[in-house]
Amino acid sequence: MRVNGRCETVGVPSETPSADHPLLDVLTARGARADRLKHARTFPARSAQHADWPGWSDPQLVAGYRALGVERPWTHQVAAADAAWRGEDVALASSTGSGKSLAFWLPALTAVRAGHAAARDGQGRIESTVRRSTVLYLSPTKALAADQLTALTRLLDAAGTRDVRATTCDGDTPTEERRWVAEHADVVLTNPDFLHFALLPAHRRWTRLLRGLRYVVVDEGHAYRGVFGAHVALVLRRLARLAEHYGGTAPTFVVASATTADPAASVARLLGTSPDDVTEVTDDGSPAGRRTVVLWQPPELTGPAFERSGGATAQDEDPWALPDPLDPEANETDAVLTVEGAAEHPRRSATAEVADLLADLAAHGARTLAFTRSRRGAESVAQQVRDHLRPVSTELAGRVAAYRGGYLPEERRELEQAIRSGELLGLATTNALELGVDISGLDAVLVAGWPGTRMSLWQQAGRAGRAGADGLVAFVAREDPLDTYLVTHPEAVFDAPLEATVFDPGNPYVLAPQLCAAAQEVPLRAEDLARFGDPARVREVLDVLVARGLLRRRPSGWYWTHAQPAAGMADLRGSGGRPVRVVEASTGRLLGTVDAASADGQVHDGAVYVHQGVTYVVDHLDLDDHVALVVRRDVDHGTWSRDVMEISLEEPGDPDHPAPEGSRPPQRREWGPITWGLGPVEVTSQVVSFQRRRIPDMQVLDTEALDLPSRTLGTTAVWWSVPDHVLRAAGVDADETPGALHAAEHAAIGLLPLLATCDRWDLGGVSTAQHPDTGEATVFVYDAYPGGAGFAERGYELGERWLRATREAVAACPCATGCPACVQSPKCGNDNSPLDKAAAVRVLDALLRHAPDGSPSSAPTVAT
Repeated sequence: MRVNGRCETVGVPSETPSADHPLLDVLTARGARADRLKHARTFPARSAQHADWPGWSDPQLVAGYRALGVERPWTHQVAAADAAWRGEDVALASSTGSGKSLAFWLPALTAVRAGHAAARDGQGRIESTVRRSTVLYLSPTKALAADQLTALTRLLDAAGTRDVRATTCDGDTPTEERRWVAEHADVVLTNPDFLHFALLPAHRRWTRLLRGLRYVVVDEGHAYRGVFGAHVALVLRRLARLAEHYGGTAPTFVVASATTADPAASVARLLGTSPDDVTEVTDDGSPAGRRTVVLWQPPELTGPAFERSGGATAQDEDPWALPDPLDPEANETDAVLTVEGAAEHPRRSATAEVADLLADLAAHGARTLAFTRSRRGAESVAQQVRDHLRPVSTELAGRVAAYRGGYLPEERRELEQAIRSGELLGLATTNALELGVDISGLDAVLVAGWPGTRMSLWQQAGRAGRAGADGLVAFVAREDPLDTYLVTHPEAVFDAPLEATVFDPGNPYVLAPQLCAAAQEVPLRAEDLARFGDPARVREVLDVLVARGLLRRRPSGWYWTHAQPAAGMADLRGSGGRPVRVVEASTGRLLGTVDAASADGQVHDGAVYVHQGVTYVVDHLDLDDHVALVVRRDVDHGTWSRDVMEISLEEPGDPDHPAPEGSRPPQRREWGPITWGLGPVEVTSQVVSFQRRRIPDMQVLDTEALDLPSRTLGTTAVWWSVPDHVLRAAGVDADETPGALHAAEHAAIGLLPLLATCDRWDLGGVSTAQHPDTGEATVFVYDAYPGGAGFAERGYELGERWLRATREAVAACPCATGCPACVQSPKCGNDNSPLDKAAAVRVLDALLRHAPDGSPSSAPTVAT
């Protein structure tokens, strides 16, 4: 069901007037950098469309909103609020800063206050038992929940209400406070992790909240993708099941999201319902200032290229990538790194370019966010900007900072307030600030490298020019096949449809532990199965769980009979375990945290750890206690770790590599002599050494071995195998094969995001001249999440289209022997060696000659 009749595509202007934003002169240095601006498009301002307050609205709440300056709501706010009040599940998809919170707080708080009034009126009557309405608000981050509580408290204070008890409750909340929340709170703001690990397993303590649950608000719904999205979908179904178990009615869900493709379908998949049962509100009635968006390519470097060397029989990219869906860790470098002789004119790195732009904007007094691809990148940009500005003004240099995951909560709150107030002019951030923390009034946004999806780009861009003001956005390309393609094909950025949110609640790696958790909460009955997906498919997974002794089957249902909590079987975010605390050895001061999966590569013994421009050296990493002890030290170098990896197929019935609960059997198809495969794999990786590189010239100072345990990831991969006779017929001899396959692997990983809702950091890869499980030269591309996330499956489904785009991108690149814009990778575990661009094109041509239509190449097609 769609409200207001149409679904806008963010990023498609009604007109494209000339780009004349005053800050463009700052970006181009009054024309000196004009050649780097590849394309500019200005999106016209949008006027506000108002509506009257709904008649059912609580008068005091309306008075509170008016006291805060909201005289009349916008049309999309009223449309969504009306639907929620009628008890309809709602998919609200509108732009950043469009006031989505009013759409869910108005009906939710009105219901809470009405329940309190009814309870007061019924006091003293034996026949009157009034069930007070409760509300659960879920956000993907603690920061957003805290920000929403601040805004909610401001509203309730303005309204003069004293009868609504709202509070946050998460993993940091002390036990005594949790008890008060369970017994008294009307509105609980939390996250899916607390719901999964704490609230639902202890549901008997939360009976009052669950019995009265009227609304569940799921904020930033577009963040729930991949494995994380699949887990959250099943957690929400467990929540609804328990609410009904305690005699409550099915709660109404309001899912607020950035504008996405087909939001009703995404919300229906999240809730386990039909899209026809979801009311979709997409017609944005909020005002928007004029926004100029530019595509920017850093200049070529004319000096000698930096060199890297190394090699291995099996080539790999991203050996152990388990990115936090909300703050991905990237092993990103801040200089251009090339294979010897690979690029005659490598380009300047996006982080260095963004640092220059941010410094110039700050010097002109423009408040700016610079989004980077990694925590390392955020620290690097902030430090470079401070170094640029310090000779001009130490006070100005002090108004630039970094913001990233791993900071302590109080430190992040201080930075958020400082950028809001204008105390800070520039903030270099990971995508931790892409989500709904309310930061408005910014003049510009810089985006260093493609953020993965158009949806993320427009979400980040929406931070510029909020509250009706004009804004400037610059997407600065990295030297990467996808980024290069996008800045030279602006239609792929501005005119292509937005992506759908991709996740699969039926993923057996996700479904199996979630079914165990549901069975521990309340034994599963046959009538419950449809709630968790296709009943036949769910029953298959349950049969495997019973066979493995994880559940017991009884005539009345399926039971969890173990002492340990079943919730511990599921890792919602694929983070690989408890985070590692970074502690200053001399004082015991906690500096921050690092995800468990990233710790080996980032805080190993001898690693340099940077925190707001201050450098520390890791004295000791204790993986058993999950702590890295660091020592404050000024150094002139950074550290980069090296991994080794192997990958094996998990064949059905293999006792050494048992498939996960209910996993699908491998799939195969043939292109003549070429074999395509899709199925479960086991990826084993180990950090074996690290390099110290002098900054800023990146000269290798030394290499030191490490003794760290290996890590294993069970996931899903797509692969293709090529017999020797096909390679020889293509003119690729045995010596060229490793470099050809390695280059093709890198390029394929770089281009798959054109076809799947993912980015390079969601993927890993391996190439080998002869794999023991296939017996042939093989290239693997795998999902960097436990169990998989649907990206490899997308590559398998669109294999021919994917390889054509890959071949075209490599062949069209003007470099002679390979560069970061085509076959080099910023996260290669083998130092981008060996790589053979020309042989990669010959291999790809050979594969495509055996494709169904037999033609070797065609132009790449941008995914819809």
